[in-house]
Amino acid sequence: MKRDGATLDQLRQIYERRLDELRRVAAAIVRDRELACDVVQEAFVRAVRSRRTFTGDGSLEAWVWRIVVNTARDTRAGVWEEIPEDLPASSASSDAWERQAVRAAVERLPERQRLVLFLRVYADLDYGTIARVVGITEGTVGATLNAAHANLRQALAEVSS
Repeated sequence: MKRDGATLDQLRQIYERRLDELRRVAAAIVRDRELACDVVQEAFVRAVRSRRTFTGDGSLEAWVWRIVVNTARDTRAGVWEEIPEDLPASSASSDAWERQAVRAAVERLPERQRLVLFLRVYADLDYGTIARVVGITEGTVGATLNAAHANLRQALAEVSS
């Protein structure tokens, strides 16, 4: 059923119910927790301003997720820094070293793999919602997650050897 627009109450409910997950995904994309809060706020400003354009094709939550992801991508484009190829093992404990190695491996994933992984792990979205957010099929979500996991296993095997 198509409809014209979303209500402020519907947007408020999504905001209240999913705020933590929205911020985690935004932080994973922009690599900064404080900036992620700003990103989510800006995304909801955009959602409120354009709420009448929501047509009902797909869920309202997927529409909001797409706005948050796009806002984070726009923001990240202005602040992205490259990860150094060589991570200094001597400057951190073993646990910190492992976390940094995982982070670097995730950041080296292709954009779509990284985004789908964030939406699945940080937001706990189902394949259908991820598909609508990213603009791909559910089968492609599964294949993309599989490829991301394989790339991470390979990258982390190279680091540990």
